[in-house]
Amino acid sequence: MNQKRKFLAVMSLAALALFESTVVTSAAELTVAGAESEGSKDGAIPAYESTNSLASGWTPAQKRIAAWKYKGEKPLFVISAANVAQYADKLTPGQLAFIKQNTSYTMPVYPSHRDCQLPDFVQNNTKANAGKASIGSDGWTLENAVMPAIPFPKPKTGIEAVWNFLTRYQGAGVDYEGETVVGANPGQSNRIIVKWTQTYSFPWGSKAASEVMKPNSLLMGVYYAYSQPAALAGQAVIQRNYVKEDSESYYYFTGQRRVRRLPSYAYDAPLIGYENQALEDQAFLFYGLPDRFDWKLLGKKEVYVPYNSFGMVDPGTSVDEGAQATFLNPNNRRYELHRVWVVEGTVKAGVRHTMPKKTLYLDEDSWVAVAGEDYDSQGKIWKAKEAYPTPIAELGGACVAEAYVMYDVNSGRYLADGLVFDAAKPPKFYESNEGNIRLKDDFFTMQSLQQQSQR
Repeated sequence: MNQKRKFLAVMSLAALALFESTVVTSAAELTVAGAESEGSKDGAIPAYESTNSLASGWTPAQKRIAAWKYKGEKPLFVISAANVAQYADKLTPGQLAFIKQNTSYTMPVYPSHRDCQLPDFVQNNTKANAGKASIGSDGWTLENAVMPAIPFPKPKTGIEAVWNFLTRYQGAGVDYEGETVVGANPGQSNRIIVKWTQTYSFPWGSKAASEVMKPNSLLMGVYYAYSQPAALAGQAVIQRNYVKEDSESYYYFTGQRRVRRLPSYAYDAPLIGYENQALEDQAFLFYGLPDRFDWKLLGKKEVYVPYNSFGMVDPGTSVDEGAQATFLNPNNRRYELHRVWVVEGTVKAGVRHTMPKKTLYLDEDSWVAVAGEDYDSQGKIWKAKEAYPTPIAELGGACVAEAYVMYDVNSGRYLADGLVFDAAKPPKFYESNEGNIRLKDDFFTMQSLQQQSQR
C-alpha cells in the first residue's frame, strides 16, 4: 500500500471510530463536573484525582511546573508518521490530516493524569443548578444558570455541551503579555510575530459572584493592545461579549488617535494583523456566540490530546525555540489519553460562514476544548486545532488553556496564539475581581479604551 492510500485508510478508520463513540450511561458514577469518575478498563485513563496535584507555595518567580506533582515524567511513546496507523483510533481527523501533511511532526505521549480541579464554590453552584439551567426557546441561549458553575454536567444536546465550554471556570480574569506567531508559507519568509498585552474578565466567574446568567449578562470582557510590530504598535481593541446580545467591539487607531466601533468584528470576520489566518470565532478553538451553528452531541471518545501543558506556559522558552518553522516544538507539547465529548457544529440554513462546519473535543473533567477541526465548504478539513490546558495554582488547580494553535492543512501555515514565550512575567490569574479595576465592567468601554490608549 502506498503512503497516500495508507493515510486515507488510517483517516477512514479514525472517522469510523469517532462515530462509534459511547455516550455515558446513567449508571456511571460521575464527578460534579459530569465526568466519569472511574478510569478506563485498560487503566490507560486513571480514575479522577480529587486532590490538587499542585504543591502549595508556588510563586510567579517559579516555573509553573515546579509545583506539579508529576514533573520529571518521560514520554511513554511518540506518535509519528511511521507509526500513526497503530494509534489512529485514538486520534482526531485533524491530527491525522496534519501528520499526513507534515511527516516530521511528532506527538510525545505521557502518562495520563486527571488533576483538573473545581473550587468548592463552583461545585456547590453546579449542584444547586440541577434542573435550573436551561436552553431558551430560541434553541441556543443559556438561561437561569447560577454562575460560576457547570450549567449542564449531564449534557443531552450539543448546545448544552457548548455552553459548558463557553462558561468553563477560568476564575474572575487574567492579565498577561505574550505573542501570536503566524508561520510562513512553505519556502517563504513571511513569518509574523505579534506581541501584545491582554486582560480578560469573567465577571460571573468571581468567587463571590453566584449570579444568574441573563441574556444581557456580560460573558467576557476583553482588552487587547499591540506592542509589536511597529505597524500595529499602540493599536488596541476592547470587546464586550454577551450571553445573547451581539458583541460590542471598539478599536483604537493610532494614526487617527481615535476609537471607532467595529460593528461586524465577530463570527468569521478576520482578526486584524494576521493576514487572514484567524477568524474572530476561532480563538480558544471556538469563541463568541454559538447561534449560527446547529450543535450535535456525538458522544464520547478516548483521544490523545494536549494536557498538563506546562511547556506551553514557560516564559523561559524563546519564541524561535517554541514556535518552529512549521509547527510548535514537540519538547513543549505534552499529550495524554483522555475522554472527550465530541460536538459537531453545522452552520444553520440561510446563514453564511467561511467555515460552515466545525468539531470540538471537550475534556470531560474541565470542559476545555482541547482539539478541534474547521471544515471548508467542500466538507474537507481546513484547520486542525489544539489548545493546551494547564492546572493553575491561583485558581486552586483549575485547568485553563490560554495557548492554542491552528494548522492550515491547505496552505501549510499555522497560527499559534496565547503564547508566553519570552514574556517578562507569567500570566496572572485572579480568583476574585474585588479591588481590581481592570476586571470591572467600566474598564471594558469605549471611553476606557480611549483613556488607556492615550496614556
